[in-house]
Amino acid sequence: MTSLYGNALAKQAFAAALDGGSLHHAWLFAGPEGVGKASFAMLAARRVLAGVGQPDDFSMPADDRTQHLIDAGAHPDFRKLERLPKDDKKPDQGLARSITVAQVRALEPFLGVKPTYSDRRVVLIDSADDLERNGANALLKNLEEPPPGTVFLLVSHAPGRLLPTIRSRCRLLRFDALDDADMCAALSDAGAKPSEIDELVGVGQGSPAQALAMAGLDVAGLDKALGELAKGDPSNAVRAQLASALSLKAAQPRYEAFLDRAPRFIADHARNRTGEALRAALDAYDAARNLAASALGLSLDAQGTVFEMGGIVASLANRR
Repeated sequence: MTSLYGNALAKQAFAAALDGGSLHHAWLFAGPEGVGKASFAMLAARRVLAGVGQPDDFSMPADDRTQHLIDAGAHPDFRKLERLPKDDKKPDQGLARSITVAQVRALEPFLGVKPTYSDRRVVLIDSADDLERNGANALLKNLEEPPPGTVFLLVSHAPGRLLPTIRSRCRLLRFDALDDADMCAALSDAGAKPSEIDELVGVGQGSPAQALAMAGLDVAGLDKALGELAKGDPSNAVRAQLASALSLKAAQPRYEAFLDRAPRFIADHARNRTGEALRAALDAYDAARNLAASALGLSLDAQGTVFEMGGIVASLANRR
């Protein structure tokens, strides 16, 4: 996306701290995944490194030298920590499980010298949730005794999982899910088809990134099938048909969308229940979430997984 939408208060708070000379040495950008935290963190890093006289809306000219250097990985005062490819020779084969302690310790030479182009340096971590335990402890030492002129920008989708000592060293900026108007603008800016935007807003839950991941996958059709299953499927006809359709190799993106949608669908049903019916729905939600989490990680058979997930959804009909 070429522009940032929503969360104006968070952006204004950062700009005010920077322009007012009260910039904290560590910031935690926390909120739902896919709402623009990392994109804003990159613009915030550029703004810090570019110095005074920058626009409050964090916009940048096309010939911005600081941004060009950051994009090229050549800015001497900027470092970004993120999960690296499992295999350097095969960068398209997936990422490592975590940001390692070795990556954090590799910052030491960078933090041990004065900034080159300005009076500050920036370390951006996207996301801090991915830090392995030893890496988090190594980072904590830098947050407790920050080198002069260093600004840490931490992106987190689940700040409650971070070490309390890391959270306590950071100034928290909360990012919220986008409203429908901002979602429409963000999706349009990202090139979503006009005919899909309303549907994507509905499935995105305030996250443009989540919505775009569902583009072209006929999510409405998946939701319709889930609705049919929730009425009961005594002959197994609905889930057998769905399992067959989603097990094709070409249907892999839609299969993954189904695994994402099914637990959410059950959670929505649970909100309208009480007593034993609520307990049954919550049990179904736990089962669906666990199945979805393990299906891709363990490379479970797609057809069998969809059939099993369909049975979990169909169990909602047993207790209304």
